Amino acid sequence: MTSIVTTAANYLIIIIFAVYTYLGFHVFKKKTEEERRHIYRIQALSVFAISFLAYTVLYLHTESLELLLYYGAQTMFFLAVLIAFPMIYKNCSRLLLNHLCMLMSVGFFMIARLDLERSVRQFLIAVAGVLISIFVPVMINKAKFLKKWTAFYGLFGFALLAAVFLLGSVTGGSKINVTVHGITLAPSEFVKILFVFFIAGMLHKNTSFRRVAVTTLCAAAHVLILVLSRDLGGALILFVVYMSMLYAATKKFSYVGAGLFCFSGAAVAAFYLFSHVRIRVLTWTTDFDVLKNDSSQVSQSLFAIGTGSWFGSGFCQGLPETIPVAVSDFIFAAICEEFGIVFAICLILVCFSCFLMFVNSSLQIKDNFYKLVSFGLSVSFIFQVFLTIGGDSKFIPLTGVTLPLVSYGGSSVLSSVIVFAIIQGLYIMKRSEGEVHE
Repeated sequence: MTSIVTTAANYLIIIIFAVYTYLGFHVFKKKTEEERRHIYRIQALSVFAISFLAYTVLYLHTESLELLLYYGAQTMFFLAVLIAFPMIYKNCSRLLLNHLCMLMSVGFFMIARLDLERSVRQFLIAVAGVLISIFVPVMINKAKFLKKWTAFYGLFGFALLAAVFLLGSVTGGSKINVTVHGITLAPSEFVKILFVFFIAGMLHKNTSFRRVAVTTLCAAAHVLILVLSRDLGGALILFVVYMSMLYAATKKFSYVGAGLFCFSGAAVAAFYLFSHVRIRVLTWTTDFDVLKNDSSQVSQSLFAIGTGSWFGSGFCQGLPETIPVAVSDFIFAAICEEFGIVFAICLILVCFSCFLMFVNSSLQIKDNFYKLVSFGLSVSFIFQVFLTIGGDSKFIPLTGVTLPLVSYGGSSVLSSVIVFAIIQGLYIMKRSEGEVHE
């Protein structure tokens, strides 16, 4: 009986998620607000339906009372977010709000499948993040001083990275985390936001060569200290974000060309300087038999993705626990194994829909500072998605970054919620002025 319910629930989850994803793009064709609201309601119900089916299967396989209490807490949380946030901010983007809840929901039940304790911890941090994010749109709309804090963004961000370099613990060959009073943080997740605000503050009014040179030196300092900490995934994200924002601000492709030339040299140097970088590149370019144990993460990831095929082996029916660090770096592979490629494609499309919404905000905002902020955050978000999925599928060398809102990582989910809140603040600000439309 359990097997039948599990199989039926698996197909229902895939179908509901596919419909949700389709509606996320179909909503743009609707001309009236009432038609769009109808679609948003269907999407919100889809979040609850998928969560209910997933936790039903989990309960049948574990019979854990703690799991039921956890599911109840999640349901109340998503109800509060989907009802209260639009009541507080009538001009918020309902589509982005639905996507936020859907991505978090997938992350919660997938991590619970692998490690319930970690999933509960992730949930509590997400709740804290949402409570903080309630005040972010107000700050975006009311705090006029944000444009004047350029030096603070740069100095504080660099100080955080320096603290990790000096005091951080080594994880997977990289210094990413720092522990303060028993609490482990990954400051680079928050530095991404500060870095975007810093670049926007530097370039939103003045794009002279001197200004660009100073900004480039400051950006290079951020990237260099990440390289020294061996957080090459974080360094790559900051580099791509800076190149994208620099081009958006100056419209000069020559700057991008110079940046790519420097990046090529730095990539070659990193290959020879850092052993774990060599292993990841060789894993990407060489047969698994050559590297054996050094390539086990990627080989297990590819095996899981291949095993899942189109519709997955079924929730709680696969072996995602055999994938190294499945809850964080390789959660996409775990999702592919149990829910299949169709579900995984829908997940990618939801992330891409978020990116389009971010870019749409950037294109329609008149204020150049916030235009650059929105664009920088959009590039940071989608490039991190690309690095995670590309690394898990061996499309690119593994970088060890998390899938936003889905992978386990308190700092990652907290910073991602804040990013969504910033974009919501920009939507609220401009939609109230009649400038932004979904």
